[in-house]
Amino acid sequence: QVQLVESGGGLVQAGGSLRLSCVASRPTFISRYTMGWFRQAPGKEREFAAAISWRGGSTYYTDSVKGRFSISRDNAKNTVYLQMNSLKPEDTAVYYCAASSSVLTTTLDYDYWGQGTQVTVSS
Repeated sequence: QVQLVESGGGLVQAGGSLRLSCVASRPTFISRYTMGWFRQAPGKEREFAAAISWRGGSTYYTDSVKGRFSISRDNAKNTVYLQMNSLKPEDTAVYYCAASSSVLTTTLDYDYWGQGTQVTVSS
């Protein structure tokens, strides 16, 4: 069973930046899966934020983060990143890394999930 471990969350002021990282416990895992970032705010359902295809050539973002967030992967480090700039209070949520053996999707239909990392943006 593979584990996905997120890190990089924290407290930041509005307009600031954070970079989230997600490392897989199984070597070369990241390079063979579509990777996604999801988020869940208090009292709300988990929602899609960004995803990158297993080849890394395709990325997709939900409208609310386009132009501010950037997803990338480093297969050599078995890590996927989410660079978050110009953060807003409404970005406050627990951010989850997920892996899918299928094509890039914005649904929750991913095979593996991390435990999440808290991102809090103060106004």
